[in-house]
Amino acid sequence: MAEILSPAGSPEALDAALRCGCDAVYLGGRSFSARANAANFSDEQLEQAVKKCHTRGVKVYLAINTVIFDSQLEECKRAVEFAAKIGVDGLITQDLCLVEIVRKCCSQMELHASTQMTIHTKNGVEAAKELGFSRAVLARELDEGTITKLSALGIETEIFVHGALCMSVSGQCYMSALIGSRSANRGLCAQACRLAVSAVKGQERYDLSLKDMSVLNVMDRVLATGASSLKIEGRMKRPEYVAKATHSAYMACKGEDADMDGLAQVFSRGGFTKGYFEGRLGGDMFGRREKEDAAVSAKALPAIHELYRSEFKRDSVRFFFTAKHESPVALTVTDGHGNSYTAQGEMPEKAQNKGISAEQAEKQLSKLGSTIYELGGCECEIDDMIYVSPAQLNALRREACEGLDRVRCEANTRKVAFADADILAFEGKSRCDKAQIRIQAVSEKQLEEIDKNAAQFFILPLGECEKADVAAFGGKLMAELPRFTFDEEKVIKRLEALKKRGLQHILAGNIAHLRIGRELGLSVHGGFGLNVTNSAAVKLLGEMGAVDITASFELKAAQIRSLKQAVPVGYVGYGRLPMMLTVNCPIRQAVGCAKCTKRLFDPTGRELAVRCSKSEGYVEVLNGDVLFTADRSGDFRGAAFVVLMLSEETPQQAAQIVNAYRDGAKAQLENITRGLYSRGII
Repeated sequence: MAEILSPAGSPEALDAALRCGCDAVYLGGRSFSARANAANFSDEQLEQAVKKCHTRGVKVYLAINTVIFDSQLEECKRAVEFAAKIGVDGLITQDLCLVEIVRKCCSQMELHASTQMTIHTKNGVEAAKELGFSRAVLARELDEGTITKLSALGIETEIFVHGALCMSVSGQCYMSALIGSRSANRGLCAQACRLAVSAVKGQERYDLSLKDMSVLNVMDRVLATGASSLKIEGRMKRPEYVAKATHSAYMACKGEDADMDGLAQVFSRGGFTKGYFEGRLGGDMFGRREKEDAAVSAKALPAIHELYRSEFKRDSVRFFFTAKHESPVALTVTDGHGNSYTAQGEMPEKAQNKGISAEQAEKQLSKLGSTIYELGGCECEIDDMIYVSPAQLNALRREACEGLDRVRCEANTRKVAFADADILAFEGKSRCDKAQIRIQAVSEKQLEEIDKNAAQFFILPLGECEKADVAAFGGKLMAELPRFTFDEEKVIKRLEALKKRGLQHILAGNIAHLRIGRELGLSVHGGFGLNVTNSAAVKLLGEMGAVDITASFELKAAQIRSLKQAVPVGYVGYGRLPMMLTVNCPIRQAVGCAKCTKRLFDPTGRELAVRCSKSEGYVEVLNGDVLFTADRSGDFRGAAFVVLMLSEETPQQAAQIVNAYRDGAKAQLENITRGLYSRGII
């Protein structure tokens, strides 16, 4: 049976989850949590949480799932060391520096690949397995057939079954960062997608806001996928939400009613959707939280408290009680897993009239209401004419159960040895005097006015490469692989055909692409979608086959400069930066493809370009302002290359931009931005 994995954004939410039947919880410490605004847990609270969970046979997964800066690597290492010391069952992460830390310092620690890693294909799962991950948290955009296939690849899979949906593929949303420096990859998303962003100019619409998802009412189909873990979203939610969602999942797994109406009352955005799971996208998936929803929740919450007022019975126990003359009374309690504990009391009194019976003893010992146990049987050996008071029996029962708690906690806690190591103990490559130019276009036509000698590489989408004369690029053509795909095998076959025509280079947007490139014998260049923010990740990606890496554009220029380059590192220097990658088109659901304007409008009236990769099955929402850094190349000294990302530029404009970067000219454009290279992210 798959585990029910509940969110614990606070100690109160943890208790709610435990008392409603969860099998595991995920939570965050005070640092490196992708839900930085949750209450989270101090070190002391985290240690107590592990003990509380392990007593109940519940696993604890610690989310260290933000991107990490070089300046934080030692702090991150200390967080891993503490997790190993207190017996955390596994770490959830998106940053590959955690792989390096675990490999070198505590190789027995279990690692889970966060949904922020954009794992959604066979090669993505296989790459995670090769890295040492024991579990992959799959992208929320997958249907049940795909989940079933990925769950049969020899690694645990975790899927979301209830909770909020992001419009963007997890790990590929930069909207909050680009608008206000609050990065989703750092756990501080401002949820700009819930604002009035419209596909129709002048209308107040919410075309980036999805309903919450829930597949609890089709649990038979969910379980049939073979997924190992059923994840409830909600570390920012109230304990009542956690209680109701956990209880509903527990009931659904037993084949009983999940109470979808009750779930909607606790929290909803106009109902729930199963759109991704069932492969049905469109307008029915969109919704927002109205005042009416909040009012319904306020009324529903008090009744939810009853769900977690009492302990959830975790095990059936058997008692063996002995009361003998001239021996202390004793009570041995044994659980269903063979754990046992014996509590010893005082010498029994001699009965004045009638001794205690086995029935009387069992009646008193069976009062397990405040514990996590229920009585499975009681055996008594009592000599004649012995008296043991109810108070003595109660004390004996309490001591025995508390002792069993400690035994169970110890039995369920696997503390991992940690040996400190320097994860940056490697030689960096010598830095470049001048960054080479790479031009990333959406069509070959944009390159018509550009001399082939003007750039190190010309990057085109896979479909455009198929149309191009590969040989004419003289080995400089690089294929940008689809950032999200539902048909990986088709992508591989297309690449094989292009390789036969002379293609040598691909741009990787996720770890699956690294594996594909390696298998096909192509040179793999790591793109911005890998979210590289530290030197350890650069090194590991190099070991995975990346010949160079584009640093995350969420870094400051100074942070990029300071990266230790195990392989050459470059940066994005120009373009409308992608704010979102989504497989659910906001324009199509609003007005249809025939009326597409390729524009969204934010609450201030600013236009956001929408780039459609319809043949690949996704769209990108682009920033309204254009990143321009040609006159600031000195800020990136030592970088191996600069990527110029073209979107709607004409061939003439593209040529002018390339010239500007070649000469270090100032911008002649309106609405430019310097991105996050100066202000950075929180």
